[in-house]
Amino acid sequence: MDASNDFRRLPAGLPIPVDDGAADHLLGLELPAVLLPSTHGELVDLAVLAAEAVTLVLYLYPRTGRPDEVLPEGWDDIPGARGCTVQNIAFRDHRARLNVLGAEVVGLSAQTTEDQQEFAAREHMPYPLLSDPQLKLAQALDLPTFEVSGMTLYKRLTMVARAGVIERVFYPIFPPDRDAANVVAWLGVVS
Repeated sequence: MDASNDFRRLPAGLPIPVDDGAADHLLGLELPAVLLPSTHGELVDLAVLAAEAVTLVLYLYPRTGRPDEVLPEGWDDIPGARGCTVQNIAFRDHRARLNVLGAEVVGLSAQTTEDQQEFAAREHMPYPLLSDPQLKLAQALDLPTFEVSGMTLYKRLTMVARAGVIERVFYPIFPPDRDAANVVAWLGVVS
């Protein structure tokens, strides 16, 4: 496998994203009623999901790579772009601990449902991954995005909502493989 397509490892020397303040406004907002397709085959209303869960951990990521595709040009030079697979795997592997802390986990990217389903099957993702290629959630919450190779993608961000209200935002996230552990640590303190 080409080293650039080894999605389970982070290359050395990745640029570290800086906090540009693009998520500062999110605390205290309600997750909006946005309907998105899920890898589990249903449409998910984020407002309903967040209201029904005691605690909802919603992590956003740019896009997972596919073994049969080349990464977008300059991908590793974009701060925070590389690492979607390791972030997803970390949340998958921390899911039981998050559930013990009363949290449900959901991932979201701007990728198509087909791409998300391929990834979910390949990496055995037990919880839903949501597809938002129209960036509905970005528009509703004014979320940070970036452009690459003609695509508009989410910047990596994790929100923790209780009773539908965003109580904690992790942004920027680096390294991405530590995101889930950081959420577990925070929930362990506040729970």
